[in-house]
Amino acid sequence: MSTESSGKVKVGIVGAKFAAKLHAESYKRTQKAQLVSVADIDEEALELFQSDFDVETTYSDYSDMLKNEDLDVISVCVPNFLHSEVAITAAQSGSHVVCEKPLATTVEDAERMVKVASENDVKLMYAEDWVFAPALIRATEILNEGGIGDLLYLRAKESHSGSHSIYAKKLEYCGGGSLIHLGIHPLGFALSLLGDNIESVTGVTTGGQADNLLHGDFEGEDWGLGVLKYSDGKVAQIEANYVTQGGMDDVVEMFGTDGVIKVDLTQGSPLRVFSQKGLDYTVEKAKVKSGWSFPAIDEYSSLGYQGEIEHFVNCVLGKTDLQKGVRGEDGLKVIETIKEIYNAAETGDQSI
Repeated sequence: MSTESSGKVKVGIVGAKFAAKLHAESYKRTQKAQLVSVADIDEEALELFQSDFDVETTYSDYSDMLKNEDLDVISVCVPNFLHSEVAITAAQSGSHVVCEKPLATTVEDAERMVKVASENDVKLMYAEDWVFAPALIRATEILNEGGIGDLLYLRAKESHSGSHSIYAKKLEYCGGGSLIHLGIHPLGFALSLLGDNIESVTGVTTGGQADNLLHGDFEGEDWGLGVLKYSDGKVAQIEANYVTQGGMDDVVEMFGTDGVIKVDLTQGSPLRVFSQKGLDYTVEKAKVKSGWSFPAIDEYSSLGYQGEIEHFVNCVLGKTDLQKGVRGEDGLKVIETIKEIYNAAETGDQSI
């Protein structure tokens, strides 16, 4: 592999917009990776990305990048419906793959991704950043040391006011609504913490378009709730919605026999600012930035992006094995469970 001569993991990114920038900055921070190339069909986005991250080469066709560049790992940062195509092509080229959430929009595509990665002896790494969020790591340590007794109930949610992207609004592009787009994070964390020995799944969602609470232009639900009942009696509640104003709102609560843990991932900043003119940035998805706000300190670190990419780079270097929650099969299990929630919501029956 190319790491033998350079000592660094050589990285290519497919996609040049929001998620790609999260990956690029996190690779940069590891100091163990070299961002070699980026591909995107949007020429303007490519130019801006190259300027921001000093990338050596750019491509309008990711297939050309795979053919021409000697890359150890590819980060897949394209719209959801393209994840499987790009990841499979990258795996077949011999590169390890980091795939943004959700792993795919269908169970069948996710299964193919896991299968092709295995057949080509490459790592398929599922980018679930919550697993590496420092606050959730510490919460898990407290839980495991018995700080709140035996866990009874986990409640987790991700929510914001919605997206302007067509790729979040159309079922063919996203595979669903708020649950598959946002609920994927709390669900991924729940499965990594509690395992997948699920006895039953219950789901309730809005109906999409005219049947949504707020967003009639979204084909998928703008509010969704899933309840997982485990065989040992534990319960996990997963919520996602597009009807929360004020910026990204990510919360995890753990209820035990002897205590409670509450984690505010996005609006728990120790920094408070009052600004009459408004700040350039406070927290993701916040539309109003004047008055009192709680600006994020370093979302790359606090939301787990930096730790996630550091872990993936170390895996590619052979320094560690992929941990539970970010393996390809974990991403597959998340998609299977999301689809079970959707099925339960549609039929009105418990599913599993």
